[in-house]
Amino acid sequence: MRTWLTNAWSNGLAECRKILRPRRLECGSLAAALPPSRTSPYFAGLHRFSRFAAPAAFALLAAASARADEAGGEANLKLPDLSQVSFLGIDGHTLLLFGILFCLFGLAFGLVIYTRLKNLPVHKSMRDISELIYETCKTYLQTQGKFLLLLWAFIAVVIVLYFGVLHPIPDKPRAIAVPIILFFSLVGMAGSYCVAWFGIRVNTFANSRAAFAGLRGKPYPINHIPLEAGMSVGMMLISVELLMMLVILLFIPGDYAGPCFIGFAIGESLGAAALRIAGGIFTKIADIGSDLMKIVFKIKEDDARNPGVIADCTGDNAGDSVGPTADGFETYGVTGVALITFILLAVKDPTVQVQLLVWIFVMRIIMLVASALAYFINGFIAKAKYGKAEDMNFEAPLTSLVWITSLVSIGLTYLVSWRVIPSLGGDDTQWWKLATIISCGTLAGAIIPELVKVFTSVDSRHTKEIVTSAQEGGPSLGILSGFVAGNYSGFYLGLSMVLLMSIGYL
Repeated sequence: MRTWLTNAWSNGLAECRKILRPRRLECGSLAAALPPSRTSPYFAGLHRFSRFAAPAAFALLAAASARADEAGGEANLKLPDLSQVSFLGIDGHTLLLFGILFCLFGLAFGLVIYTRLKNLPVHKSMRDISELIYETCKTYLQTQGKFLLLLWAFIAVVIVLYFGVLHPIPDKPRAIAVPIILFFSLVGMAGSYCVAWFGIRVNTFANSRAAFAGLRGKPYPINHIPLEAGMSVGMMLISVELLMMLVILLFIPGDYAGPCFIGFAIGESLGAAALRIAGGIFTKIADIGSDLMKIVFKIKEDDARNPGVIADCTGDNAGDSVGPTADGFETYGVTGVALITFILLAVKDPTVQVQLLVWIFVMRIIMLVASALAYFINGFIAKAKYGKAEDMNFEAPLTSLVWITSLVSIGLTYLVSWRVIPSLGGDDTQWWKLATIISCGTLAGAIIPELVKVFTSVDSRHTKEIVTSAQEGGPSLGILSGFVAGNYSGFYLGLSMVLLMSIGYL
């Protein structure tokens, strides 16, 4: 791209000179030809900008036209033969086949926790309420499913026009390539949708079970049951996503992996966008409706007499479960597709391509293992510490889980990178550099929640300041104090990301 732009810049500059030269000959000096008002610094700056912008426009147009004649994009990517490189005495294809077993382990892990949650004791009235909420959520998801299919039909028309008419994929029959993209877009969308449905089912189980456990007066079960539900959804989400991508990588011919991946990414992005946005809108409308009942009829927002309560509970599940779950599925998938695309485009040596592709997916598999391992370690520590406690900090077990997971992941990242890619392209230092880059991202997942807690935790000084401001100065001062805390929070979060990205860059 840099070469194209450099050459196109020179050509564009030459074209601009050809266009502008006759005007200079006719008018002489530009300053002399313009009226005095147009010789101001403003117009001088505008003239200098035009001298830059014109060749830039020519350069971009030339680069675009040059690329139009070439085959490009994810759909034209061809995967190398993964079996041509050995790792620890095993070829890359066989090594990733073992990864499918780990994905099945993750699925089993999620289903076991799902079954445990379902079998926890619960009062009949609480179970009936949670089932009522789930039935309402089912109606919401079924409606969303119909909407997604309609939306997919419009996107399918665009896909057919683009890959079938405007930009056919070279060396691939349109009658095969276009249906592959359409099929895998449905697979990706179905993945987002099904994982979101699983999440809402687990959550409605956990809601009533946690409420019933709270009747015993012990804080630990109230904290542990939602944590189990989150682990179940998270492990299921990652395992399904990773399994789908490994199937494409290992069992689809390399020439057609590109269309599969781009269709998969389109589908899961479509599903996540619709479910995320619609879920957020739904929860706000339901919340406001329940609030209006509270204001007009003087019925509390969570009062059983308020008909908006069930809608509000459904909205909370739609906005805080369906949307984030589908969004997490999509984010995990499209980042994988982006990494594959980057490796195939940036690296020319097929051997190094295979090394990086296998390493990336081994890292994803290892992080699945690290998550399960950290969950059991943290569960053992939390139960020993809080199992019989009468009072506890509900943030502590989640914080320790995040840090244990991060530290275990970082340790395994360095260890496995050293074993899988001890030498990359003849460079014996690349393994720890790449492991450090991944570790910076892992640390971001642990550091950012800590910074957020500084501003939002129950014991946070900023939280207490907002409460005091509202008490002393009323709602307006409370809102302003919240804005100040939010701005500071955003600043430190951004600064932490810049520092971690700088370390990864260096």
